[in-house]
Amino acid sequence: MLMKEYRICMPLTVEEYRIGQLYMISKHSHEQSDRGEGVEVVQNEPYEDPNYGNGQLTEKRVYLNSKLPSWARAVVPKIFYVTEKAWNYYPYTITEYTCSFLPKFSIHIETKYEDNKGSNDSIFDKEAKDLEREVCFIDIASDDIPERYYKESEDPKYFKSQKTGRGHLKEGWRETHQPIMCSYKLVTVKFEVWGLQTRVEQFVHKVVRDILLIGHRQAFAWVDEWYDMTMDEVREFERATQEATNKKIGIFPPAISISNISMPSSTRSAPSSAPSTPLSTDAPEFLTVPKERPRKKSAPETLTLPDPEKKNL
Repeated sequence: MLMKEYRICMPLTVEEYRIGQLYMISKHSHEQSDRGEGVEVVQNEPYEDPNYGNGQLTEKRVYLNSKLPSWARAVVPKIFYVTEKAWNYYPYTITEYTCSFLPKFSIHIETKYEDNKGSNDSIFDKEAKDLEREVCFIDIASDDIPERYYKESEDPKYFKSQKTGRGHLKEGWRETHQPIMCSYKLVTVKFEVWGLQTRVEQFVHKVVRDILLIGHRQAFAWVDEWYDMTMDEVREFERATQEATNKKIGIFPPAISISNISMPSSTRSAPSSAPSTPLSTDAPEFLTVPKERPRKKSAPETLTLPDPEKKNL
């Protein structure tokens, strides 16, 4: 098990980021999706927890066939997705990832938001107890991101908000900028497979760090798009974007319903442990069906999905 605590400061207030986070996640998921790969939203509905109160439960399927390194693609089948479940009790959230193909692999993320510059060293003392963890600060303005994701328009060093006047974020901005908030994320990665544990856990943390950096940069760079939105407006944007994203990756589920109507209290709390990661290409030889094995006559040879171009004809 490898645990790290990430701290990402933003030139926003916690209340402002509540809208910005929802907007960023929806838009980013849509941009990163293409036919066969991307983020399918399965459910997004109110959820009430006996400990944390009213919140929102979101379940997604993340298809990432081409995102794995070559050594991982060698053992991961093509038809493969990660299930993401998130319980949002803002300013506290729980996110976990699961995958039936890799049951010994888990990712668990707890997030807390505070209006400070990352100075609360005991924010996760209750959750982490006496477990040793590395604290990693992520600077949205100064830290390098993978070159393929870089856009000058989303670089906080050069971006200046027309609506808020915030930006350009120069070196040392976290010491002087007002307002300022911090996303504290306690990330636990487990891969209990002898011989691969360290390599996989380190790789996943690198991926998580890159995603956190990119996402928070975008949330600020898109501030003029979401700054004047109400919660109802951002939920409607979320619903419309999710349906468009599902169609974009070639999935046509029933229309997604997002509601703010309170639901009956549940006696089940959000899980305290989490699960899995990404997908890949062709299945390895040991997972393929032997050619000489007769196929059941009742099973279709192929599965044909509806063509989005012809759906409305």
